[in-house]
Amino acid sequence: MAQQQRLGTLVFYSDFDDFGAWQKALQAQLPDLQVVHSSALERPEDVHYAMVWKPPEGFFQQMPNLRLIVNLGAGVDALVSRSDLPTGIPITRITDPNMSRMMAGYVLFAVLRHARDIPHFEQAQRRGEWAYRHPRSPEEIAVAVLGLGHLGAMAATEVQRQGFRTLGWSRSQRLIEGVECFSGMETLDSVLGQADIAVLMLPLTPQTKGLFDRARLERLRPGAALVNVARGALVDQAALTALLQSGHIGSATLDVFEREPLPADHPLWGMPQVLITPHLASVAIPSSSARQIAANILRVAEGEEPTDVVDPGRGY
Repeated sequence: MAQQQRLGTLVFYSDFDDFGAWQKALQAQLPDLQVVHSSALERPEDVHYAMVWKPPEGFFQQMPNLRLIVNLGAGVDALVSRSDLPTGIPITRITDPNMSRMMAGYVLFAVLRHARDIPHFEQAQRRGEWAYRHPRSPEEIAVAVLGLGHLGAMAATEVQRQGFRTLGWSRSQRLIEGVECFSGMETLDSVLGQADIAVLMLPLTPQTKGLFDRARLERLRPGAALVNVARGALVDQAALTALLQSGHIGSATLDVFEREPLPADHPLWGMPQVLITPHLASVAIPSSSARQIAANILRVAEGEEPTDVVDPGRGY
């Protein structure tokens, strides 16, 4: 009972995630932590921790004893852009290795699919046509991973392990074995100009919103492939659609969009060279992510700083 009083209550809010699975996983790690859904919360003053995904406006205002906010995912743009965040409360994001592996697997699948011209063969199959195209050697194909955070770095590592010439780009300089790393806005266009396949893995911030406008997308090599597993708002979607229609961008794998769900009448749905998935490249897994969350709750309960803290000013 003493530990429960010390730990207090965690409130959960998400219209997307399974509360029951998260409650079970968290209480397996911290049996004395009270985990309640926001719809059943009776005493907001008892809340010390909030685990959320896109909560409603004013969600935190009735929680005077809040000590930690856990973002249910790796991307924090929807949370840090809010005007109602309490000041001085640390925000952490989930950096579960299983999430990284899931994302790296999706990126590798997409890169291999484009590198082996699978969209070409899919279209040929629909026509009933035996349309041989000789495979390219991986080292002849340049893959640019744009964004080298926790997820991007692992994805770049997996891509280079397959023998592709792998370029990485980030805001600040990174060093990743086997990856040609570049940094700073002054190098971005040059990296894009070398890419046969570009993979977007940047966080969405005021600086990156709309970064890939038509002029920047046109920097890609003619016929290049685009993979977006980050945020739809990084890209001018109308320009991307037009460049896919013209053939300047040869194919795309898109997991994220400016508006989600993607409207049923959007022309991207009907493009045979485009693969669309519903924002699932990587998701938080309760059974493994709960360990990191529990460790941070214990740190905060002991008066220590949590790990994986987000800087709202930077947006990641």
